[in-house]
Amino acid sequence: MFVVTLKFSANKAQAPQFMEGHNAWITRGFDDGVFLMTGSIQPGAGGAVLAHNVTRADLQARVESDPFVAENVVSADILEIAPGRIDERLAFLKA
Repeated sequence: MFVVTLKFSANKAQAPQFMEGHNAWITRGFDDGVFLMTGSIQPGAGGAVLAHNVTRADLQARVESDPFVAENVVSADILEIAPGRIDERLAFLKA
């Protein structure tokens, strides 16, 4: 399981220019069964993605294809989490 943080860079003002491509990138992540959740880092610091069912290398390539990352609107950090104890509702994340 991975948590990806997308924190705004100095180019934050360019976000509207690349928003359509960024939203298409998010849609592909859900359609491909990789993204479980996306959301905003409050207050207005960027975004986060919960991902699974992907290798780190493939996720890295996917993150680099995000127009926000490619155009330096955000900087990305990928945190890999090996679940230990987990609520049964999220048991699929342990696989």
